[in-house]
Amino acid sequence: MKVTITTQCMGDRNCNDLCPEVFAYDEDQLKSDVKMDVIPDHLQAIVRQAAEECGAEAIIIEE
Repeated sequence: MKVTITTQCMGDRNCNDLCPEVFAYDEDQLKSDVKMDVIPDHLQAIVRQAAEECGAEAIIIEE
């Protein structure tokens, strides 16, 4: 699984709170970023949850 965050990110940091191992907040850009290229199996469920809960629908998952 790969994850990207689009420019639609509103910076509400919900994904950062749910999964800080994968998502980081960029203070300069005021949006979240993905820390890794490939999401490990043990984090995939929480990343899917973050994508579902993203109000801006800014988290894109590629299987």
